[in-house]
Amino acid sequence: MRQTLQELWTSLSSIPHWGQILAVAYVAYLLVLAGYIVLQKREPVATLSWILSLAALPYIGLFVFYLFGPQKIVRQRLRRGRSRAGMGTYEAVCPPDTRCTELARVGQATTGLAPSTATAVDWLVDGAATYAAILAAIGDARRHVNLEYYIFEPDHAGTAMRDALVARARAGVKVRLLLDAVGSSKIRRRFLQPLLDAGGEVAWFHPRQLLKPFKRPWLNLRTHRKLVVVDGEIAFTGGINVTDEEDDSRNANAYRDLHMRIRGHVVHSLQLVFLEDWIYATGQAPERFERGDLFPATVPARECGQINAQVLVSGPDSAWEAIHRLHVAAIQEAKRRVWLVTPYFVPGEAARMALTSAALGGLDTRLMVPKLSDSRFVTFAARSYFDELLEAGVRIYEYGPRMLHSKAFIADDSTCIVGTANFDHRSFRLNFELSMMYSDRQLTAELDAILQAEFDRAVEVQPNRSRSLWRQRLPEAFARLASPLL
Repeated sequence: MRQTLQELWTSLSSIPHWGQILAVAYVAYLLVLAGYIVLQKREPVATLSWILSLAALPYIGLFVFYLFGPQKIVRQRLRRGRSRAGMGTYEAVCPPDTRCTELARVGQATTGLAPSTATAVDWLVDGAATYAAILAAIGDARRHVNLEYYIFEPDHAGTAMRDALVARARAGVKVRLLLDAVGSSKIRRRFLQPLLDAGGEVAWFHPRQLLKPFKRPWLNLRTHRKLVVVDGEIAFTGGINVTDEEDDSRNANAYRDLHMRIRGHVVHSLQLVFLEDWIYATGQAPERFERGDLFPATVPARECGQINAQVLVSGPDSAWEAIHRLHVAAIQEAKRRVWLVTPYFVPGEAARMALTSAALGGLDTRLMVPKLSDSRFVTFAARSYFDELLEAGVRIYEYGPRMLHSKAFIADDSTCIVGTANFDHRSFRLNFELSMMYSDRQLTAELDAILQAEFDRAVEVQPNRSRSLWRQRLPEAFARLASPLL
């Protein structure tokens, strides 16, 4: 092998003006790729980071860019837009009443989903309670069960869920299961075969295309959504995947997490989100779905529940970053407090400015993150922002020893946002995410109690803490440099 490489190098070196040819090719390579990246019109820091990476690693960098670099979803946006037009019946304009706040208007403008209401929202803490509630709802299904998950493992939790779906499919209930091709990569066909034999349908979101050289593999564009809709009447969403890692009844170190059981008209919006993703992944025509089955008749949205609720979706098929935008807007509107709980904290400039401004303005501004997340690199990146936040007056808590996986936000006493999105660039721009925004004092008070108990168990980070140069400060600084690419 070594001799072959030496012979190849000798042959190439014998070509006249070989050095000049390489130099011209390198410059052309940089100009073409830099122009392509600049035309993506993303944040300057992220753009420069990619260009410098490609310049420093011309071959490895190109391969990494091919796999993980920025991609605009144009065709997908058109297909998802058509499916929304064919499946939903919502107000074109936010109703001009006192219950439609500026946040609700921004939510509708950036997602295309109108404000709605819920008759009941139940907080589900940790996996055991969540799985029990979902399995009970599946067992009561009469018409259909639609599920979308980022991680679905073929372990005890996954098998129990599959078996429940098989039972309902055999009873004539329509079952659709949409799985992310990367997050659920441990699933094999033999695990799904009982569901397929029972008449259930399974689809994969963004299958890997590594063997298709003219199609970029979309490895970086995943559906991070966790969504279950039963009979169009009850829905579940939040941060909990289907895996024993989040089942506290079987694993003492299971992730600490938060989920929701939702009833009311807003379930129609969640149903629409699932159908868009299903139609996009399968290519099925919207006309094949029975709307009366999927969207059971109810009274008008603003009369069927007292909880003001709104579905927030974001992903690379929209440039508005709806979930990110609504968090920042809610922080800026807050008058008394801002509480943020997230497993991954890599804020952009707008979010960082909003949080520090809230603290500088005297608001009770708190941030809770895991003491050690499942990614040490992300932990270092998050801690690199602590000094600035602490100096502004933000109170920071680290939760442990269990991995904190909840994604929750409270502004004042009546606004809260809970869902699948982490507080980082990946969730705000690359992943397809789903969050719920509520405007309700009672519901926010219940979430307040849950989070206050978490703050009481966590350790508050002190501004004058001792930090090693080599073990903390330098790793944090280097991780921060890569934060626009995370």
